[in-house]
Amino acid sequence: MTLARPLPPNVYQLDATPAPDTPPLDGSRRTSVAIIGGGIVGLTTALHLAEAGTDVVVLEANEPGWGASGNNGGQLNPGLKFEPDVIEETWGPELGRRMVSFAWDTPTRTLELIARLGIACDAHKGGTLRVARSAKAREAVEATARQCIARGMPVSWLDGTQTQAATGTPAYHGAMLDARGGNLNPLAYSRGLARAALAAGARVHGGTPATALHRTASGWSVETPAGTVAAEKILIATNGFTGDLWKGLRQTIVPVFSAIAATEPLSAAQRAGITPDRPSVYESGRITVYYRIDAQGRLLMGGRGPMQPIATPDPIAYLTDYAVALWPQLQGVRWTHGWNSQLAMTKDHWPHVHEPSPDALIYLGCNGRGVALGTALARQLAGRLLQGAAFQLDLPIMQPKPIAFHAFWPLGVRAAVLHGRLMDRLGL
Repeated sequence: MTLARPLPPNVYQLDATPAPDTPPLDGSRRTSVAIIGGGIVGLTTALHLAEAGTDVVVLEANEPGWGASGNNGGQLNPGLKFEPDVIEETWGPELGRRMVSFAWDTPTRTLELIARLGIACDAHKGGTLRVARSAKAREAVEATARQCIARGMPVSWLDGTQTQAATGTPAYHGAMLDARGGNLNPLAYSRGLARAALAAGARVHGGTPATALHRTASGWSVETPAGTVAAEKILIATNGFTGDLWKGLRQTIVPVFSAIAATEPLSAAQRAGITPDRPSVYESGRITVYYRIDAQGRLLMGGRGPMQPIATPDPIAYLTDYAVALWPQLQGVRWTHGWNSQLAMTKDHWPHVHEPSPDALIYLGCNGRGVALGTALARQLAGRLLQGAAFQLDLPIMQPKPIAFHAFWPLGVRAAVLHGRLMDRLGL
């Protein structure tokens, strides 16, 4: 298969099994459901639909898992951007409580699916640590921990000494540990989902961008460079790479590049004390830094980077330098890989599900929590496509709202990142 664009140079390719054969669409097809976007959401939804006996076609512009789905930090993080009290206050006691229960349990659902399908993706249940870089951040993180504990979640608060033992650095004032979290190789996971969807009967076409979408008497017609798919229903799951296929949709999200640097496998001396239980760690702040140790003993450091593709760690030296500041024993370690991909951020920081008509669903705006959230939500999206309004989602269905002055988003992102880093540095 000739890809429109090659994979970013991530470290995951060293360990992932080869991608399954997903030849480009050639000719015309009819299907019950057409899914546009072959990332985690699209592939998992296709899997559930196919397992339910529904004919489904997935159209992916490059190869399955090419975007952020296969290039993210590999973290399985519980929850949403907002703390439980805010979610329930915003969406009410009924939907709000369902949202909290659903979102905080998404890593469990993901690990269960991986086990059921037997996907080899280095899945590891080491917990998720949300660490406080400042005294002010400690107040916020500890408040969230109290809210989770009050709801009976497997969450604990670590003081500064305990956090140092869990991370290997004295840099933090405390941390919230959620035992349900974990991590995995996201490219291997995406490829495993594609393989499972194919085995269940879904048709997955890589190298097949959707170029036009038209309403028909019986549903939808999706045009591609070498063929057309006629579908009764559609799901658009293009997230950070959303274009103009659906008018106005691109203006509802801001694509933000998240970058990752990876070391060579660390020696015992270099590794000493660094996250001994291999949790997923992310710092509480305006501009999040996240990291983990992978199954091969590499350190992966992630955060905001240049607003363009990168191919080496050099453009994100601030991350590699920061790693040495956290763990001085890493001085001189070799950073072998650096890459990035686009995430979809929403202005309100909620994930967005849109249902512009009974036969069309749209999901985008993972806001940096795409792996576990997208996996768990995909089962519900499949249920909605099969049963319509009779199937109740555990996220609100919203009306698309274009962001004002969207054309200036690159300038806005750069300014926000610079301001956020300054505030975080000052502990404000």
